[in-house]
Amino acid sequence: MVQRSSQTTRRAAERRVRFRAPTKPLYERDMYRWARQQAKLLRAGKLSGLDVANLAEEIESLGGRDRREVLSRLRVLIMHLLKWQYQPDKRSESWRQTIRTQRREIEYLFRQSPSLFRQAELGLPEVYVDAIGDAVDETKLPKKTFPPLSPHSLEKVLDIDFLPE
Repeated sequence: MVQRSSQTTRRAAERRVRFRAPTKPLYERDMYRWARQQAKLLRAGKLSGLDVANLAEEIESLGGRDRREVLSRLRVLIMHLLKWQYQPDKRSESWRQTIRTQRREIEYLFRQSPSLFRQAELGLPEVYVDAIGDAVDETKLPKKTFPPLSPHSLEKVLDIDFLPE
């Protein structure tokens, strides 16, 4: 009987611990709720209630996220252009569709944030090298098959009508 009583007491203590007020700030516990709260405070002009440090960090991360997305889509696009050019006998509508989709999505991101175009230009050399690695993995062609530097400008890569022959 004593055994059962101590188990009951321990369970009650565990429940109290579970329902105790959280020790982490809202930003760390629930990002969505925190973001909605910050937006509400901003709209109401209650600037003193803002979580300024985390808000600044999140705003900065938005630009980084979009830059990473552009570069990722550019890598996929270039890899498919390389496959298109160096495996003409395996060309497919799926490859063509992937090329089209990546170009459209990159263009959409550029319309939202025109300064991302410059970021894509700056990132093109590194993205091209990564795309070669992906193309080697997918095609099983030797790395030396592909030019070490991108033979095409960013404008050409993004040109809706361009397919390398």
